[in-house]
Amino acid sequence: MSPLPPPGPLYWFMHGLGRWVWPAFGGFDVSGRDNIPAAGPFLLISNHQSALDPFFIQTWIPRPVHPMAKSTQFASPLFSAVMKRCYAFPVRRFQVDPQAVRITLRRLAHGHPVHIYIEGERTWDGSLRPPRPGTVRLALKAGVPILPCAIQGAYDVWPRWDRRIRRGRVRVAFGTPFRLPQIHDRTEREKALPDAQATILTAISSLLDVSAPTARTDDS
Repeated sequence: MSPLPPPGPLYWFMHGLGRWVWPAFGGFDVSGRDNIPAAGPFLLISNHQSALDPFFIQTWIPRPVHPMAKSTQFASPLFSAVMKRCYAFPVRRFQVDPQAVRITLRRLAHGHPVHIYIEGERTWDGSLRPPRPGTVRLALKAGVPILPCAIQGAYDVWPRWDRRIRRGRVRVAFGTPFRLPQIHDRTEREKALPDAQATILTAISSLLDVSAPTARTDDS
């Protein structure tokens, strides 16, 4: 894999868009920015409330973030080009995607932060859903710091079942980074999966002031 180009004007424009624009539509409450690692790789793992989440969350990370995004977003050549210039890479949802795993591990190995939505898709009702086991397995394989992040209010301003964006205040909270054990053996990863799921869910739900959902055991 050839080295990725440094971030250009398009990246920084897209990166700052939410921070510049949303104050006119309700504004932000942001906490825990001191918890964001200043250097080195990490997994930014958050809940997913709205299609606006990338603009609401990544805008507060002072470094370029590499988001994992659903593969259908890359269908348009123009949109795909913009996504790639913003370091996004595709993942096929609801199935095992070895290529997305390889890209994630490669970018982490090069010292980049990667953003993954733990639920795998936007919530339908605003609640925190159980995590995708594949994401937790990836976190166990990577062994890098995990930065938990919670977003609230984004569902109220643009739920996935509506086409209209509303005004509203959005809260973004970054928790204390933590590590899961790095486990290369597949059998041992499966044994560690329930505890790892609970750890991640607790970290995110504590930022949301809600109870953690029951962990899931399949990839559906």
